[in-house]
Amino acid sequence: MIRTLIPLAAVAALLAACSNEPKAASEGPQAAVAVTGALCRPTPVGRQATGCYLTLTSTIADRLVSVSTPAAGRVEIHESKVESNMMMMRELTEGLPLPAGQAVELKPGGNHIMLLAVANPLTEGQTIPLTLNFATAEPVTVQASIGQPPVNEYGTQTGH
Repeated sequence: MIRTLIPLAAVAALLAACSNEPKAASEGPQAAVAVTGALCRPTPVGRQATGCYLTLTSTIADRLVSVSTPAAGRVEIHESKVESNMMMMRELTEGLPLPAGQAVELKPGGNHIMLLAVANPLTEGQTIPLTLNFATAEPVTVQASIGQPPVNEYGTQTGH
């Protein structure tokens, strides 16, 4: 009987090794998002809202779903676009899509991060932490510089 059990155990081990179980998520492509150029505009005394800009590049198709910072009571992901000859801004409640391998720039006059209920003025030269949360990738915390964004091709700054 022992001679029969040993070959059966070997066959069972071989079958287990060859199973078609799906791979664990950690064995597939790793989701990661690179963040560069994080910048938030300063807030003059009395102003409690400002815009932040940065560039995101994801290794896989993903979505920026939320942002948080201790510097603001609320943070929203916004888009700006011209409607009826007026610049309109609205919250992207479903987040911001990040196509795989493509840089997505958040900039004045376009998609951006909006800090609301800023308790203490943000002054040029400071930094604040921004924690970016994604649908798939792990959260990323960056230090955003406080300063003015570069001027556009017309020599003016646009956006928030």
